[in-house]
Amino acid sequence: MLHAPVRRRKKTETTAGTTAAQSSEKKASEATTTATAKTADGKQYKIGVLQLVQHTALDASNKGFIKALDDAGLNYTVDQQNASGDQPTCQTIASKLVNDGDDLILAIATPAAQAVAGATSEIPVLITAVTDPAASDLVESNEVPGGNITGTSDLTPVKEQIALLKKILPDAKTVGVLYCTAESNSEIQAKMAKEAIEAAGMTAVDYTVSSSNEIQTVVTSMVGKVDAIYAPTDNTIAAGMTTVAMIANENKIPTICGEEGMVKAGGLATYGIDYYELGYLTGKQAVKILTEGGDVSKMPIEYLPLEKCKLSVNEETAKTLGIDLSGLK
Repeated sequence: MLHAPVRRRKKTETTAGTTAAQSSEKKASEATTTATAKTADGKQYKIGVLQLVQHTALDASNKGFIKALDDAGLNYTVDQQNASGDQPTCQTIASKLVNDGDDLILAIATPAAQAVAGATSEIPVLITAVTDPAASDLVESNEVPGGNITGTSDLTPVKEQIALLKKILPDAKTVGVLYCTAESNSEIQAKMAKEAIEAAGMTAVDYTVSSSNEIQTVVTSMVGKVDAIYAPTDNTIAAGMTTVAMIANENKIPTICGEEGMVKAGGLATYGIDYYELGYLTGKQAVKILTEGGDVSKMPIEYLPLEKCKLSVNEETAKTLGIDLSGLK
């Protein structure tokens, strides 16, 4: 029987991995968040969390995961680590969590998941904010993972998002698809978006970056060439969305985004998933694995249903662009 937690929580936070890979070990050691929830059952679990980068969607997934653990009355300690978008730091942190002997590791976003997958084949690993785990070689199949990794997918309703773009901008002819080539799941979404854009009678053009340093240059290059921008749930673009919005909005280019946090950062609109709910769903999987002996190899990747998706608009951006969104509500 699960018991309600006594709220005794102690938290300290620092961030790892902002610049050079050679200092990543030091940064990883400094990036520990510890939280403890006490219950009466006497068993305490060690959980490690590796989040790729700090931005609204991934933060929400993290919070939802922790809330699910608390709601279940789980007795746990959690080591929160953030790699600040640096892949070598992801690998360093993944090794740390494995060496610490955690009972379960949560990896948030594809590069973080790939780092943890390369570090252990024994510890149960949950992933979230990953579009297609099978296509990213994290599991044998999304239906039957077959190893020590399962979790939740943030596959967004791309077709519905392009339909939203067409509804808001019926005269749009050319859409720039903005994403980072370093993220395999962004390429999957971009392909889906381009198919939907072409099916809607518009022309899709790729605009890609390999790192956040290229965002300003690439978005500036779109001015005068596209009628709208579509940005999927790409972590690099999401983290740099204020830069995207600054340039796009100044030049009257509407941006349809993959998720709500990007809209809040200056995008025009989205019809997307709730990352908090996604994280909560992942937390429920963790409880099943830790307390019920759930077999990770047989637990399918889970998805939020379409009815959990919601419309989000940025009224200030709409005003700047001179677009009336009242018909959407």
